[in-house]
Amino acid sequence: MALRVDGFVFDLDGTVYLGEAALPGSVEGICALRERGKKVLFVSNKPLEQRQVYAAKLTRLGIPATADDVITSAYVLGHHLARTQPQLRYYVVGEESLRQELREHGLTVLGELDGQDPMAVLDSDGIDAVVVAFDRTLDYRKLNTAYQALRLGARFYATNGDKTCPMPGGAIPDAGATIAALETITGRRLELLAGKPSSLIMEVALQRLGLPAERCMMVGDRLETDIFMGQQAGMVTAVVLTGVSTRHDVDQMQTPPTYVVENIGEIPALVE
Repeated sequence: MALRVDGFVFDLDGTVYLGEAALPGSVEGICALRERGKKVLFVSNKPLEQRQVYAAKLTRLGIPATADDVITSAYVLGHHLARTQPQLRYYVVGEESLRQELREHGLTVLGELDGQDPMAVLDSDGIDAVVVAFDRTLDYRKLNTAYQALRLGARFYATNGDKTCPMPGGAIPDAGATIAALETITGRRLELLAGKPSSLIMEVALQRLGLPAERCMMVGDRLETDIFMGQQAGMVTAVVLTGVSTRHDVDQMQTPPTYVVENIGEIPALVE
């Protein structure tokens, strides 16, 4: 029996596309849902680009989108901190796109030190909060600056907690690895996670869709983030086997997703 679903939230990497290529079934499946009047949003834990860049990529791959169709962990974190702690000074273990996103929310983001001394750190007394993200420019100086600030009591936030990021041919280390390193050396625990599986990102998505959770579906390739988050929100869930999760992984779950599909192209036939 098909379920009534009017809104869809799609993960991006490993679900809609991988690298610079749309995954099988994604263009056709999303087009079919839109033709039936379904609402569609895209969410990403990746804080490497701003929303308009992801929208442009989707459009280029054959899935027309605007910035308003995309929610990123960076956007959600900036939105949340601007409402709750706009007065703090933030040090970002991340890339320039994230710093720019936070600045656009009116937050004070500290810069990086000039020079090549790997032991140099910013004045840790001037850092109120550390934000950790996926950072391909991570170096010892950034790690040490974050460590010293956390040691002195700075707040500890992150855009996302993914251990790895799927890429064509394999995966690369993501923010979870940096978070684990800082938790180990400081004895601290992360205080706030903006991205999946945090409820923050789904609250923004459901508000944007304007639908109750039970009439929405979360579609993703990661059981521990995408599917868990959708289940916690009370949504219908579907895991696609185009990314990191396998049928064997699903079989090990106490509470499996509503649907297991090979790709997004199978989803229109599952819903009213």
